[in-house]
Amino acid sequence: MSESAGGQIAVAPEASGFGARITGLDLAAPLAPDEIAGVKAAWARHSVVCFPGQPLDLDALEAFTLQIGPFGQDPYITPMPGRPNVLELRRLPDEKASNFGAGWHSDWSFLETPPAATLLRAQTIPPVGGDTLFVDASRAWDALSDAMKSVLSPLQAVHSARQSYGTKGVFARDTEARTMKIIVSEAADGSLTHPLVRTHPVTGRKALYVSPVYTVGIEGFTLEESKALLGFLFAHLTQDEFVYRHRWTEGDLLMWDNRCTMHFAEGGYDGYLRLMHRTTVQGEVPV
Repeated sequence: MSESAGGQIAVAPEASGFGARITGLDLAAPLAPDEIAGVKAAWARHSVVCFPGQPLDLDALEAFTLQIGPFGQDPYITPMPGRPNVLELRRLPDEKASNFGAGWHSDWSFLETPPAATLLRAQTIPPVGGDTLFVDASRAWDALSDAMKSVLSPLQAVHSARQSYGTKGVFARDTEARTMKIIVSEAADGSLTHPLVRTHPVTGRKALYVSPVYTVGIEGFTLEESKALLGFLFAHLTQDEFVYRHRWTEGDLLMWDNRCTMHFAEGGYDGYLRLMHRTTVQGEVPV
């Protein structure tokens, strides 16, 4: 079923309503105000939107990103030369290092103002593997019992980059060569708190705002108590009923909402080149 989103935009949602395809636009040129409004409305409603058949160059990718909002911060990864707001996700056919993003996370949730949107453009797609999976953290929240909701609502989750980018993190222990330039830093060993249950600033919907990669505890809980509750939440979030799997085709541009989703980048394409370009849109302090 398709729905109108302003102008000539056609929005085709997934059956669950989580995830949608948007057609009828040429993102290589600036969009009209009603078109941008339609895109933002569809993105807020469906959380993950795909624009198929958009072979954008980097200038056009940056320009469209800025129509959504100001660039976000992207720490711990060296951006493209001359393009401080574009990350190149390149994995060569002979690379042995793990694929980037291979763990459930919401982008940069360890920042005081994590990005609202991430945009990822597919330039070279391998013939096998490389899907990206998304979790609908709003529906996962809705599915909890009222008793569990009352327990979770006042809690503050502890977020940190240390498991990935810290001095003892995954990338610090890398032994294989990696095309992407990762920055291991003592700054990543720090932490801050965000509400465990986040309210979306546009839709007003609540969502579980935790992830296995960046959530390292719950404020006021012991380590064992945190592990037990977070373990339950991670298992609950990643049930099949809350997951949308995106199978890439070249020319896809994907935009997702970090405020109410987690995502996971699958591997399975050893021996093939995979090349993507990524930008983020500035977000707000989670509430």
